[in-house]
Amino acid sequence: MKIRSIEKAVTKTTFVKAKSDIEYWMSRDPAERFAALEEIRREYNNWKYTDAEQRFQRVYRIVKLKQG
Repeated sequence: MKIRSIEKAVTKTTFVKAKSDIEYWMSRDPAERFAALEEIRREYNNWKYTDAEQRFQRVYRIVKLKQG
């Protein structure tokens, strides 16, 4: 799936005429909403884990062996 970039748009309005965020996002198609969510996730991870190296999480498991 190819992720499209989001166009930046600014609209000046009064508080009374402003629509809610949910109305805006529900008016967008699912692919556009998913692309926006993915961009937010990437930006957060870059901010939160700036110095972290991307890799798989380690999983450890202790197994008790039977005697005899």
